[in-house]
Amino acid sequence: MKTAREIIENYDGPDVRIMEVCGTHTHEIFRLGIRKLLPKQVELISGPGCPVCVTPVSFIDEAIYLALEKGVTICTFGDLVRVPGSQMSLAGAREKGAKIHIVYSPADAEKYAKDHPEEQVTFLSVGFETTTPAGCLSVKQAKEDGISNYSLLVANKTMPGAYEALKGSADVFLYPGHVNAITGTRLCEALTEEGVSGVVAGFTAKELMTALAVALVKFQEGKPFFVNCYPRVVTQDGSREAQLLVDEMMEACDCEWRGLGVIPKSGMKLRQEWQEFDARLKYQMPKIEGKPNPACRCGDVLQGKCKPSDCKVFGKGCTPQHPIGACMVSGEGACSAYYQYS
Repeated sequence: MKTAREIIENYDGPDVRIMEVCGTHTHEIFRLGIRKLLPKQVELISGPGCPVCVTPVSFIDEAIYLALEKGVTICTFGDLVRVPGSQMSLAGAREKGAKIHIVYSPADAEKYAKDHPEEQVTFLSVGFETTTPAGCLSVKQAKEDGISNYSLLVANKTMPGAYEALKGSADVFLYPGHVNAITGTRLCEALTEEGVSGVVAGFTAKELMTALAVALVKFQEGKPFFVNCYPRVVTQDGSREAQLLVDEMMEACDCEWRGLGVIPKSGMKLRQEWQEFDARLKYQMPKIEGKPNPACRCGDVLQGKCKPSDCKVFGKGCTPQHPIGACMVSGEGACSAYYQYS
């Protein structure tokens, strides 16, 4: 029986484009040297699975508005601090006096609010199905602690709408294992009926190699397919506890994705009974329209329309030290992976 490496290196089938939906997959495939094993007819392209990358410019502008105009302390993951807004980044706002506090989880942000009752605190809640439950838990804890100085600026997204929007952009999706650990595999199975093929992949070298080998073997059969190559973590039903928690506290809404535009019902917002923790409502935030830098091609990268190296400013005007777009900032961004490993 052939090994996964032998299947990949000796692939002699038709040209195939495989989209790494998850930014962590992009980085790990580079880091592990797997790209060097691929024959010329196998092309890996990046997708929209980096939460920082798909967060639109307007969200950064909203956070800066809260920090500079409303005097709110912003708690955020570190990746978001240097993402450019229309006029500046959160790092730039900090230079103007904004209070920006780096945290490692929503629970840290809630604790900060509890320990600093004199400050109004907002956590920048971004991410997909994997991280949304943690944001919900922080709001529940704030309710239990009886604190009123904590809120979320929500930009959480769900992947089903993105898969629909990206149909036809790749031959095979490399589905993110951590998202499917929450959602299960039923959606991916259903997508095969719409002609969408994919495999769920883990994050170790063996798991990634296995997923790619399975994708190449199945692709040659010439019909839509789905295979769960991460069964030690991913089940058909996913985490019912996480799903019920999010359903209890949040509801779907239309949502803007960088590069993909507004995708109906692809975002999340707090339900009415939890709206006291919704920063947009709490601070009566006006509608803010973001203006991305026209030189940035992050949107095209996230749709698989181009590779980061195709962008004219890649590695020149846009570097990790001086990023023009979110994909160069984030630790899961495709541009940062290409810059670091290519």
